[in-house]
Formats: sequence, structure tokens, C-alpha cells
Amino acid sequence: MSGAGPHGLTRRHFLAGGAVAAGAFFGAEGIAKEVLKEIHELQPGEFTWHPDRQPDGPVAVVVSLPEQLVHVYRNGVRIAVSTCSTGKKGHGTPTGVFVVLQKDKHHRSSTYNNAPMPNMNRLTWSGIALHAGKLPGYPASHGCIRLPLDFSAKLFTITHLGTPVIISGAHSDPWELKHPGMVLSGYAEHEFEKIEATLKGKKHPKDWTEAEAHPVTSVIASSSGNEILLVENGEVLTTGRLTIKGNGKLGNHVFVLQGAHGGSQGMHWAGISHNREGVGAFAREEDVLVRLTADHAFVTKMGARMHPGMTMVVTDAPLHPETRSGKDFVIMS
Repeated sequence: MSGAGPHGLTRRHFLAGGAVAAGAFFGAEGIAKEVLKEIHELQPGEFTWHPDRQPDGPVAVVVSLPEQLVHVYRNGVRIAVSTCSTGKKGHGTPTGVFVVLQKDKHHRSSTYNNAPMPNMNRLTWSGIALHAGKLPGYPASHGCIRLPLDFSAKLFTITHLGTPVIISGAHSDPWELKHPGMVLSGYAEHEFEKIEATLKGKKHPKDWTEAEAHPVTSVIASSSGNEILLVENGEVLTTGRLTIKGNGKLGNHVFVLQGAHGGSQGMHWAGISHNREGVGAFAREEDVLVRLTADHAFVTKMGARMHPGMTMVVTDAPLHPETRSGKDFVIMS
């Protein structure tokens, strides 16, 4: 479905339903077989994997706790769905927006008797990660997201440091958004040249070589207290004052910067809404960014550090220690 909203913004949904091939992981041996099922009929240990649907582009992962499913998107197109097992009672998996902090193909737990955690994508330094493990069909981990072995190996090949991972109560397919002008500073046609200059020569984290040690940048904007943060590698660099046009909540959204977009003379984003309940008026995704502006000092600092793959989180949660935890979380909901 596609359509145009106000302010020249456009939106497109990508769906990946229908019968699909799935591989299954049974026990520690990792024996797999091919089955053909609808996504909602996947059994524990089964998954779909269709990278040919979108061969290139940035990856985003959405973990749905009620569904016990992991949805993988590349450049806005869903390319895979897997069953998973998340945290059991007393060890619940935290919800919120995270980024991949570390990757280790042959990781072993420093907490649980040196237990193997193959194809580990670390989300927090306190122990939450995506990795291969047993899938009994219900939440059974100590907080991590367990995946089928074969699926975790495939996922490991396409994630990178900074890949956004949204853990929530539901999932929605990504959508495309083109924002005129420099984000957070209002619209001005001449700003497009600044955008191009800012992004010129900068690569997406997925294209960084091992010799490149660029910082992963995130922006977190909260309607609670009208505060905005600029975060690099988990450290807060600066804070700013957020101005929000209109009344009502913003909802919770994740935007991943694709790059400059000449057609709109502005920025090209991929977006995910991970909580749409009770967001009030002006909550349509295509309206969110045009409602936001920040002070000039913040926008200047952000502009100097922008890169393709930069994550921008918009939330109604307050930005205090109970909802942010150092390098562990980008934002907890």
C-alpha cells in the first residue's frame, strides 16, 4: 500500500505473507529439514529465510514477545521470520529499542557455566543477546532471545554493530518516509546541500571494514519532558530541548537513516512503529518527524555526526535512569 501524506512525505508498507519455506532446528545436533507453511503455523524451531526478496540494504530486527517470533527486515522488506524463546518468569526479556553492541560467532556464557551461545548478537552489556539455543515453544531463557541454530547463523551474516533490534509486544512492517529539509530544524530548501555535504563519503555501518572504527550514532527524542539526546556508542554526547508541534503523544517509533533523497530535497528514512496504542492525535507515522524541532546547538552537533544507518528513536517514555541504562539500552519502554 502506498500513499502521500502532508508535507510531501510518502509511506509504503511491505508485507511478506503467503506460504513460505522454513528450516527447522531439532535439539543440539542442529538437524534441519525443509517444510512449507504459513508464517502463523510455524512450529518451535522453524523459520523462513528469503534474502532474495531484498538482496541489499540496512537490516532491522523486531522481536515480538507475545508471538514468540523474530521478524527480520532488509531495506524495509521482510526477508525472514523465526520462532524464538525469550525470558521466562523472573527473567523476562526487557522491551525497548536496542542496537547490536558486539558480535561473537563462538560465544560462551560467563554467567551460566560456560554454556555455548553460538552466533551471538549482544544487545546489552548485562547479558541480553540474540543467539542459538533450545526452543521448547514457550519463554524459557534467562532473558536472551534464543533462535534456531541454522537461523542464527544466517542472521549473523547480515547484522552489524548498530543494527537496531526492537523488542516489543507486537510488530509492524517497516515503512518508507522522506522528510524535507534537515530533520529537527524545520524545512528550508537550501538545507539539502548541507545534508549532502554532511553525508558525503560516509558509509552505512554494514559497509564498514574491520579497520574502520566509526562511532554508531543514535538520537533519542522524548515527548515526556521534551528532551532529546545525541548518543554515540552508548554514551550521551549532548542533550537538547525538543519542541513538539500540536498536542497529543508521539507514539513510539524507530527511524533508520537511509541517506539524502534528492526528490524530496531532504532525508530518506525507514521507520518502524512498535507501539501504536493510545498515541492520540497527530500520531500518523508520516506526521511524526515534521512535528519535531530541536535547538540550533543540538541540530548542529547532530548534523556533524550523522551517517547512513543512524538510528532515531521517538518515544513517549521519559528519559531517566529507569528507562535508560548506560550502554545497555538505547531506550526501554
